[in-house]
Amino acid sequence: MPLRLDPTFREALARAERPLIGMWLSTGSALNAEICAGSGLDWLLIDMEHGPNTLTTVQQQLQVVAAYPATCVVRVPVNDPVIIKQVLDTGAQNLLVPMVASADEARAAVAAVRYPPEGVRGVGSALARSGRWGRVVGYVPNASETVSLFVQIESADAVDAAAEIAGVDGVDGVLVGPADLAASMGVPGQQGHPDVVAAVRRVFAAVHATGKYVGVNAFDPAAADAYLDAGARFVTVGADVTLLARGSEALAARFVPASDSSSDAY
Repeated sequence: MPLRLDPTFREALARAERPLIGMWLSTGSALNAEICAGSGLDWLLIDMEHGPNTLTTVQQQLQVVAAYPATCVVRVPVNDPVIIKQVLDTGAQNLLVPMVASADEARAAVAAVRYPPEGVRGVGSALARSGRWGRVVGYVPNASETVSLFVQIESADAVDAAAEIAGVDGVDGVLVGPADLAASMGVPGQQGHPDVVAAVRRVFAAVHATGKYVGVNAFDPAAADAYLDAGARFVTVGADVTLLARGSEALAARFVPASDSSSDAY
């Protein structure tokens, strides 16, 4: 029986009547991914750049999340055609490529997700989950329709090139990363610095002008609200690791006497 693949993040954004709210999956745990997939959030971002995710853990998370309405996006660790090919073969339909600073780098990402003659992706879908081992009829000639590509703007140079990056054919949208952007602007750790916020809003305006989707990473609720008001179409508002860290800290603050120190046990 022929199979059909899920709608892409591009399609989810196109049909959404409001901005889509998501979170990061950074632990590499399929169990955590399934818990978060059932939360009611719109989308989940599996992180291979800063999380301990491998091709195996990515595929496992994609498999468990598939049972839920949430859309999965995978952030690859680098704009590399071999890695992108392998992640696509796990069945990832939505990719986020970090640290894209020019239109040429964006075009390289587009080429990596497309089969020849439009791109350079190697053909191996009969051996991989991407085409469900040959069960998705017409997967190879229609593969670009089943994949959406988003790129990250995370540096001052990229802000200046935002319109050119977003305007590349095959780039569906841009996610702004204020943390790296702040570092590149000389104010590391200050995502809320007025100059950083102004740069993010410049990207919003540039991307909106191209008709593409723009989003932002904003774990601070007030910042997230402000960026949503400024026109963000998708936002990440937390991560599995930060929820666990802050939640466990809150338990310790509530129940462990302040005079106790965990270092006394060593």
